[in-house]
Amino acid sequence: MSHNQYENPLTARYASPAMSRLFSPQHKHSTWRRLWVALAESQAELGLPITAEQIAQLRATVDDIDFAAAADHEARLRHDVMAHVHAYGDQCPSARPIIHLGATSCYVTDNTDLLVLRDALELVCRRVAAVVDALGNFAAGHRDLPTLGFTHLQPAQPTSVGRRACLWAYDLALDLTELEHRLANLRARSTKGTTGTQASFLQLFDGDHGKVRQLEQRVAEKMDFSGTYTITGQTYSRKIDAQVLDALSGVASSAHKGASDLRILAHRKEIEEPFEESQIGSSAMAYKRNPMRSERICGLSRFVMSLPANTTATAATQWMERTLDDSSNRRLVIPQAFLAVDAVLILYRNVANGLVVYPEVIARNLREELPFMVTENLLMAAVAAGGDRQDLHERIRTHSQAAAEEVKQHGRANDLLDRLSRDPAFAGIDLEAAVDASQLMGRSAEQVDEFLSEVAGPIRQRYADRQPDSADVAV
Repeated sequence: MSHNQYENPLTARYASPAMSRLFSPQHKHSTWRRLWVALAESQAELGLPITAEQIAQLRATVDDIDFAAAADHEARLRHDVMAHVHAYGDQCPSARPIIHLGATSCYVTDNTDLLVLRDALELVCRRVAAVVDALGNFAAGHRDLPTLGFTHLQPAQPTSVGRRACLWAYDLALDLTELEHRLANLRARSTKGTTGTQASFLQLFDGDHGKVRQLEQRVAEKMDFSGTYTITGQTYSRKIDAQVLDALSGVASSAHKGASDLRILAHRKEIEEPFEESQIGSSAMAYKRNPMRSERICGLSRFVMSLPANTTATAATQWMERTLDDSSNRRLVIPQAFLAVDAVLILYRNVANGLVVYPEVIARNLREELPFMVTENLLMAAVAAGGDRQDLHERIRTHSQAAAEEVKQHGRANDLLDRLSRDPAFAGIDLEAAVDASQLMGRSAEQVDEFLSEVAGPIRQRYADRQPDSADVAV
């Protein structure tokens, strides 16, 4: 490794070897060769003069790529696909005349991209399902632990720690639905030809439209696709890339939201991400336990969320049957989007599996705010006991403002309940029972159960035998 060249941190530091391998030169160019084999096989099956010896020679060197020779050819030809055609032909001299027969460059480049998109989406789906599973386990363990709810980042009606985790998991479950939809609707480009009209293949088969259609379907089936895009230009529609990037951006936004919440909760000392025994939070402040994993999730997610503008613009500017300004952009945007999402989900799963909860801090923070939230309940109880609603409302308002001043101006504890207990108008009202948090969080625990049964459960079943390796990258 040279230390004098820029190194992409997505491959060197963050993403998994499994995802990185999908976008590697070896994988790409081996896939090109498999597509050339599939083309030759299908053409031979449909009657073109291609021998079994030629196909066997092609198949024998699919993974044995002379990258140096290909680079030499490209320096001379200024064309990456033709460089690899020549490098392949050098290794397969008897098959050289029939490599890439009737095809345009996008036969190998676009079909390979679709195969990589499929494999990468499948890996992302598995990682999303793993995070939903981890968050579901956490939610089940804290289904009925009361905690302060927030709206506008201001104290609001209590919820449960488990239910809040379900909010994070449900966002990802919605993302998974979209990812699976995109995956299910991927098709092969197959053998569409130079501008998508299949003219070259029609010539090869002497005007036999039926054989051209059969060739297209056979190649798609050899790629393990059940169908092809009905109409393409020289490339498959770049709308597909935009749709996939939108789905990846959705995953990133969900992860960013969950990690942001965890950073706020760490600030409140209620929940922390895992922190290793020798981990250093700050080079100067030795006491710190910074939420570095959650911060990294947010940073990488923000990067992914910025990328769909590229793919949308690329789709919009493919003049007529195609322009080449897509190529350089896609080489950057698509791999890096997948690599970054891969890293985000690895981190998110790690965090979800190791969350540390501090129930006493959660209870204390809840107690400090709860008196204000139960004032309406106390008002109703006092009215039911025979009090005047308007008089009681004014008393609560006065006591609440005085208690708030104690908290804000003097930093003292919230003494609203003490004030109300000394007010004769509230004599006989069970103030302690009124602030029992377990009675104030509605159906939080039951909603956790329902989420686990109706949403997380089916996801776990679908992905039970497809869990990604949890130790495939350092976090």
